[in-house]
Amino acid sequence: MNIQIDWQAFTPISLVGGLMLGVATVILLLGIGRIAGISGIGASLLKPKRVEPWQVLFILGLIVSPLLYRLVAPLPIMQVTSSLPLLIGAGLLVGFGTRLGSGCTSGHGICGNARLSPRSMAATVTFMLFGVITVYIGRHVLGLI
Repeated sequence: MNIQIDWQAFTPISLVGGLMLGVATVILLLGIGRIAGISGIGASLLKPKRVEPWQVLFILGLIVSPLLYRLVAPLPIMQVTSSLPLLIGAGLLVGFGTRLGSGCTSGHGICGNARLSPRSMAATVTFMLFGVITVYIGRHVLGLI
C-alpha cells in the first residue's frame, strides 16, 4: 500500500490553526475546568437552562474565525457533490454517533486524550478503526473512493 501526503495542501496557516485550537483547549481546561467538545457546547446551548458566556464566545469564535481569515486570504472553494438526502442522512448518523459515544471526535480526540481519559482513548481508537474500515471498503471493495 502506497500512502502519499499532499504537502502542497499543508500551509503555515494550518499549523497556526492547530496551535490556536490547542492553546484554546488548554486555557479552557486550566482556566475554568471545562472541556472544549463542540457537541457538548452545542447541546448545552440548545437546552433552555443556563447558558454560560464562554459557550457563546466559543461558538462566536467558530463563526468569526473564517471571516477574519478571509481578510488575509481567500477562503477555499467548497464543492458539495453529494445529494441533499445523503447529506441529511450523514448528518443524522454523525449526531447519533456523537450522542452514543458521549461526545464528538474533537471532544474525545483532543480534550479527552489530553486528560488521559480511558473513555476518550477507547472512543478515539474506535473512531480511527471505523474510519480505516470505511475507507478500505469504499476504496477496495466498492471502488467508490
